[in-house]
Amino acid sequence: MKTETCSYYTENLADFGFREIRMLRDILDLWVTNGLPDTFDNQGVRAAFNRNSGYVFLVNDDYQVAMVNGERLQVHHNTPYDGHEGFLSDLLTDLNPDDLHEDDVEYIIHAADQEGIDLCPPWLDTKIDKILEDEDESLDEADNQIYPQPEL
Repeated sequence: MKTETCSYYTENLADFGFREIRMLRDILDLWVTNGLPDTFDNQGVRAAFNRNSGYVFLVNDDYQVAMVNGERLQVHHNTPYDGHEGFLSDLLTDLNPDDLHEDDVEYIIHAADQEGIDLCPPWLDTKIDKILEDEDESLDEADNQIYPQPEL
């Protein structure tokens, strides 16, 4: 007898109800009309249903999720440290980088860069600060290579 390890998640279309099948039809129509999101890898794309949330979505071999947002498919993000979930536009609006773990801030800024989204404050300020910090670190490393510190 096979034991189900995750009963709230399924990729088995037989587990989808008529509501979920209609939602999947809408997802497939958007895929045909507009394609997958640019940052969504098309390897191993399959339909999935979360019984707890009621969401139907596409998932791929990299565990990226694409869902309907308005009239198109968008990547639904999950930040790596605190697990904040949502479309990137919502994460940028609802979250403040000063309140997040550094890994989550880097993830969101990188996703915005990949998706070609122009950042606004406070996210833009945080990105600029990060760039300046990285440049300072690079200059320090270069100085240490050119002018090694004497051993005492």
